[in-house]
Amino acid sequence: MPSNDERIFALLIYLLSFPFPILGPLIIWLVKKDESQFVHFHGKAYFNFFISYAIYGIISTILILLLIGFLFLWILGIAAVIFTIIAAVKSYNGEEYRIPFSFRFFG
Repeated sequence: MPSNDERIFALLIYLLSFPFPILGPLIIWLVKKDESQFVHFHGKAYFNFFISYAIYGIISTILILLLIGFLFLWILGIAAVIFTIIAAVKSYNGEEYRIPFSFRFFG
């Protein structure tokens, strides 16, 4: 079971992603990844999610030309918020969670 500090830092990776999608989680991950395997796992999971959903966003933006992209962007945005909240709760509970539909760019 991860320590309370590890769980809080993993939680902060997800919570800080709302106002600062790259900078906040990146700082926590880079500072704490060597100290905590749990924080390192959630840092990798978050950035795999971020890159994957950015790719989905680009594809959806291109599909706006076919008018279906608008729907995909709405679904993608709602899914990203919901999955981020679920990941934050699971990380605080000490669980490892991989966000659905994320590619594994970082291990």
